Amino acid sequence: MRKAEIVAAVLDLADQIGPDRVTTGAAASAVGVSQAALFRHFPTKAAMWLAVADHVAGELAMEWQRALAGTDNPLDRVTALMAAQLGQIAATPTLPMLLFSRELNVGNEDLRAAFRGLLMKFQALIVAELARGQDGGCLRREVAPEDAAVLLTSLVQGMAIRWSLGARNFSLIGEGKRLLEVQLRLLTVKED
Repeated sequence: MRKAEIVAAVLDLADQIGPDRVTTGAAASAVGVSQAALFRHFPTKAAMWLAVADHVAGELAMEWQRALAGTDNPLDRVTALMAAQLGQIAATPTLPMLLFSRELNVGNEDLRAAFRGLLMKFQALIVAELARGQDGGCLRREVAPEDAAVLLTSLVQGMAIRWSLGARNFSLIGEGKRLLEVQLRLLTVKED
């Protein structure tokens, strides 16, 4: 129970003050425990951040599975996966900041590996659906599914950064779906 509270507090603090300013003392204070008590749950700050990554990974995996369960159509599944990803970013607005934080990129190689692994899992799901769409004849074959998946995951990343920098002043999911439709139209086989 306390671990989950600490993880939630770290995510909230990262959103409020930035991931690089989150200390174990601030996290302990946010949940109403001493720093020593926090260290009983997480022996190091790095371990605390890995618990955050595990939490994020679990939430994302659950949403990806939910998205895939809703339909069998490859294009609908890509759309659902992208919406799930954007929805999780909207629900956990600190995610874009985490990806570019010093904690992630300099201070904690395990944390960086965890987030890189998440990106690769998401990208692999997209690749699989794009390949199914090509096999089914609805997507053009001249674009490799791996390349198209990079474009689509880059759409999510770009939208998330724009949303964060723009003070979250537009619908991340709505704008993301609109731009995804544009990209999917470029990949779809044109009927004569």
